[in-house]
Amino acid sequence: MSKFVTRKTATGVKFDLKATNGQVIATSEVYTTLEACRNGVNSVKTNAPGLKRY
Repeated sequence: MSKFVTRKTATGVKFDLKATNGQVIATSEVYTTLEACRNGVNSVKTNAPGLKRY
């Protein structure tokens, strides 16, 4: 199952969507807060066509 991984950067927080084999298949913009990053993850979960629901 793919998963979202959040991480801090020098300028904020971002997330990667990783495939079951660990390969990064999507990377987000850099968000200023963790809450904003989580909102971005939730948006992808809701709006990405064909993405398995978590």
